Amino acid sequence: MIESSVNAQGVLSILGGVMQRMDNMQPALAEIGEDMTESMKRHFADAKAPDGTPWAPNSDVTVAMYLGLFKNSHKKDGTLSKRGAARAASKKPGTGETKALQTTINYQLEGQDTVSIGSPMVYGAMFNYGGTREAFPHLWGDIPAREFAGFSDADRANIVDIVGTYIVGA
Repeated sequence: MIESSVNAQGVLSILGGVMQRMDNMQPALAEIGEDMTESMKRHFADAKAPDGTPWAPNSDVTVAMYLGLFKNSHKKDGTLSKRGAARAASKKPGTGETKALQTTINYQLEGQDTVSIGSPMVYGAMFNYGGTREAFPHLWGDIPAREFAGFSDADRANIVDIVGTYIVGA
């Protein structure tokens, strides 16, 4: 006869570790916060939404205002200089002179079970969701949504992996 046995104490010890980790998800949430902060910053570098959709290009008004920040962007006759044309061509949406929105993305742990990821910049929501001049009369025109605060399929898979790895204690 073949016998097999299980050391119940070992199984109970493993389950106890799983239960302890599930009671304190902060380490996993902090890792998710770090990863998602970097993911959202990459959306600015790529000028793409989390689903890979390219952001709407800058309006002519935005490019003109941006070029106005730099000397030598225009020739004396008002046309673009080579330097100004290069600046205009390389201007990505959401990347102004200070890059304040993309550089202030951070995360914050809230209690034992929540992580919030975003930017404290007041115009972040307008950038992410867009807005119309009809709804916001102070705008100089409609602003298209350029989503940066969201989850890609890869982000979701990464979050599942982080949580799973943390819970089993690997």
